[in-house]
Amino acid sequence: MAPGTISGQIADKSGAAIVGAHIKLSLDGQSPTQAVVEAVADTDGQFTFTNIPPGPFQLTISSTGFATQTISGTLHAGEVDVVPMIQLPLATAVTEVRVAAPTEELAEAQIQEQEKQRVLGVFPNFYVSYDPNAVALRPKQKFELAWKTTIDPVTFVLIGAVAGIQQSQNTFGGYGQGAQGYAKRYGAGYADTVTSTFIGGAILPSLLKQDPRYFYKGSGSKTSRALYAISMAVVCKGDNGHWQPAYSAILGSLIAAGISNSYYPSHDRGAALTFENTAIGIGTTAAANLFQEFIVKKITPNLPKHDPANQNSATP
Repeated sequence: MAPGTISGQIADKSGAAIVGAHIKLSLDGQSPTQAVVEAVADTDGQFTFTNIPPGPFQLTISSTGFATQTISGTLHAGEVDVVPMIQLPLATAVTEVRVAAPTEELAEAQIQEQEKQRVLGVFPNFYVSYDPNAVALRPKQKFELAWKTTIDPVTFVLIGAVAGIQQSQNTFGGYGQGAQGYAKRYGAGYADTVTSTFIGGAILPSLLKQDPRYFYKGSGSKTSRALYAISMAVVCKGDNGHWQPAYSAILGSLIAAGISNSYYPSHDRGAALTFENTAIGIGTTAAANLFQEFIVKKITPNLPKHDPANQNSATP
């Protein structure tokens, strides 16, 4: 009987191709270790087996950081069998043990999960990890999170609302009133968001090798969780998995506040105001972390599932 062809594509749960996935082909019910043919997924996650004898077959797909999947089928004589896209779920156990030696693919998959996190299904909540042993972010991924945050439609709406409140209270009176005053307040607010997000959440974390995310604790007494949340305003996890002072966030606030002196009204500028705003920012972060620790998870749908009982390694 004429041989056939078996082909397909390997992807993660978001549909992104998994490059280098390992595929074993077994015929006539043989175990994966007795596979007669093996292949590796190309840059598009695709694979092809040619000149395969017709009959029952089994595909076993594996990739570092992902759970192994097995697909069965029957190849007919001369058939070109294109199997449906094979999606590999994350392997939680592997994620936990490979913190010190992450893979770019696994980190990217986790980031894609985070980018789906929205409080009440609306407000972006990208800078929170519910996996205590999440893979360290590469610089590219730190910039990706910053970019997604600053161009999110909700970000524009929130900045517009704040600018409206400022105008109604005549905050930054030097901007004046009317459409021009509102535009200046809006522009200053958006500039603050962009500079603080990119400097404190991408540029400095990349240079200093620090993780800009808040790592949800979720276990222990309320007091221990509260102290943890507050401490995370001045402490962060390094890319090496160790806790350290949050130089990126603190310096980022100082630098962003200093830059704001170039566009805020003259009587609202000055070094004293820069340090004052940085201190206020740290306090605000601590309050936001408490909100994250005790409230946000309850009102955020479709979160990735992780076991908070395994979070001891996430406590500084």
